[in-house]
Amino acid sequence: MSAEAAEFLNHIAVYLWQRAQFTEAEPLYKKALLLRENLFGLEHLDVASSLNNLATVYEEQGKYSQAEQLFRQALVIREQLLGPEHPTVATSLNNLARLYLKQDKYYQAEQLLHRVPAIYEKAFGLEHRWVATSLTNLATLYRKQGRYSQAESLFEQALAILEKVLEPEHPDVAISLNNLATIYRAQGKYSQVEPLLKRAVAIKEKALGLYHPSLANSLNNLADFYSYQRRYAEAESLYQRALAIREKVFGPQHPDVATILEKYVKLLKKTNREDEATKLLERARAIRAKHAQENLTTSD
Repeated sequence: MSAEAAEFLNHIAVYLWQRAQFTEAEPLYKKALLLRENLFGLEHLDVASSLNNLATVYEEQGKYSQAEQLFRQALVIREQLLGPEHPTVATSLNNLARLYLKQDKYYQAEQLLHRVPAIYEKAFGLEHRWVATSLTNLATLYRKQGRYSQAESLFEQALAILEKVLEPEHPDVAISLNNLATIYRAQGKYSQVEPLLKRAVAIKEKALGLYHPSLANSLNNLADFYSYQRRYAEAESLYQRALAIREKVFGPQHPDVATILEKYVKLLKKTNREDEATKLLERARAIRAKHAQENLTTSD
């Protein structure tokens, strides 16, 4: 098998990944990685790329321990071959930091995220989508730490960059709108929240289709806001849509499915539907237990 074969497998896997077909993409990424390791050895940029790609699939599937191991391997290879200030190294730093943020490992994430913006700005200038990504990741950390004013400033900078360099209906713009809405809500700026969230949903429906996990994220955010405002009927409809998407894309045992179920349970309890809430809570707990056991086994 040749390098061209590995590249072909990788292209197909990327196509599937972009369409949220992660289960189908995984074996192709694995095969491409194995081919590249056999062709080039373990310390090669194409091997690092394959490690990174497979890690993103594990991340989407909630297999965080496996994803972290591969992201780390890719980062080490890239730093050794490209140097610590190369944009591709910054991409690896971003990926690993994003995974840490999903697991609330704030200290580890911050150590990586502070390195990234300067690398991208030096390579591409101040107005580049990767600069916006690095600002977004750092802002997400600040939001999780309750540093809202710092987070708001960075989210606003990121949105301004993306609206300038991308089309107004690009999915990355929608993600940025979601982020900004989240920080406005955290600060009680409620009148600014709903228009941003609804615009984000509309963009993703048009750009990504009706069954994409990123759309589920936006539906979830809008549902959370409606639930907070006690607009329970509107919230329930959106939770149901988000749940259906995540079950279709990830399968019924994914931790992101459990997250939606847990939020839906809270809504059901607020509307005095205890029997329904109990059944869904039992299902969510079973998913959490299964996922925790899988990660523990992988770590061992």
